[in-house]
Amino acid sequence: MDYLKELEGKRAHDPHNQKMAKPRCIWVPGPVIVGAGPSGLATAACLKQRGVPSLILERADCIASLWQQKTYDRLRLHLPKQFCELPLMPFPNNFPTYPTKQQFLAYLKAYADSFDIKPVFNKTVVSAELDHCCPFWRVKTRGLKNEEAEYASQWLIVATGENAENVVPQIEGMNEFGGPIVHTSAYKSGDMFSEKSVLVVGCGNSGMEVCLDLCNYNARPSLVVRDSIHVLPQEMLGRSTFGLSMCLLKWLPMRLVDQFLLLMSRFMLGDTARFGLHRPKLGPLELKSKSGKTPVLDVGTLAKIKAGNIKVYKAVKRLKHHAVEFADGTVENFDAIILATGYKSNVPSWLKESEMFSEKDGLPRERFPNGWKGECGLYAVGFTKRGLLGTSIDARRIAEDIEHRWKDEATHFRAFARAPPPQL
Repeated sequence: MDYLKELEGKRAHDPHNQKMAKPRCIWVPGPVIVGAGPSGLATAACLKQRGVPSLILERADCIASLWQQKTYDRLRLHLPKQFCELPLMPFPNNFPTYPTKQQFLAYLKAYADSFDIKPVFNKTVVSAELDHCCPFWRVKTRGLKNEEAEYASQWLIVATGENAENVVPQIEGMNEFGGPIVHTSAYKSGDMFSEKSVLVVGCGNSGMEVCLDLCNYNARPSLVVRDSIHVLPQEMLGRSTFGLSMCLLKWLPMRLVDQFLLLMSRFMLGDTARFGLHRPKLGPLELKSKSGKTPVLDVGTLAKIKAGNIKVYKAVKRLKHHAVEFADGTVENFDAIILATGYKSNVPSWLKESEMFSEKDGLPRERFPNGWKGECGLYAVGFTKRGLLGTSIDARRIAEDIEHRWKDEATHFRAFARAPPPQL
């Protein structure tokens, strides 16, 4: 405690700090983890296994809020479960190869319970900054009633991920359209769009699946495909396309594996360019490696496109009253628009640091596998653009790195870990 008082004394004599009102401050002996999604849970579990306590701060009122609150009902994991399990705990044997949304959420709840992970909910992190006087990370939060708190820790783990905020493009004429324009984060099923003409903007996995779901509810979906995209079968030769790719990469260079995937896709799916789905010049794996752009794993949407149940259009030029004008001059009527335009990181809005994370896209400047560790006790998990597999790799690395430092700390840090966290 004397050590902490000494640190606070140093801050009190800093002229800059004297100008600011200081909220209630709580000392955290282990790392502070921002975000209670799969990335935050995985890191907390790996730390606990190594004897290191942690505190998770979560802005929502539940774990995995993106999955619980912002995903559609028919969602399943796009990759086989063995590539999506978190460290130290596999999926139940009775789960299917591609678990449903509800099964995945049940797995995450069981995971948190198994490792006794108890995040602090309804705590929105408004800023996190390194206090160079101490040096510790100062993490300021705001609660549901705008109450403020501050947490101090030697380590800060950013686990808010690549999908923290909706990306909503500004399209000319959005105020004139007159019908509903919703982001996929608010889409649950096609039930409310039955018998309606719906334009889905965005042709990633979510956009493709939403179109398929709309078809299943007797809607009339159309799809905007602005850029080139790789569409691959979800399975090849009786195995998942992803699993087969990972196996082949152990023996063959990436470009040869890409050639194999494109050959098999042409054989199984035909020439997708005939239906408005033009492939990029780079192969699917090389493109993913260089840009992070994920290929679409087809679960039945392409058959609906071939059958004419889903129309494909180029980029949107502007919106009119219940109509859309496309880049080629075509104008079509629509009752609703669904924006499958994805998500982005929100790290630049609260992390007062620009060395590790890019201010442009909120992702680590260093690419995988080197983007997990910054300076002065700063870490990142869930930013690899490699899904839950990348998350597990980073979570293990972070826990191992912090464990070494934790064991080497002075006696006063060990004492704080055994005692209730003091309030400063």
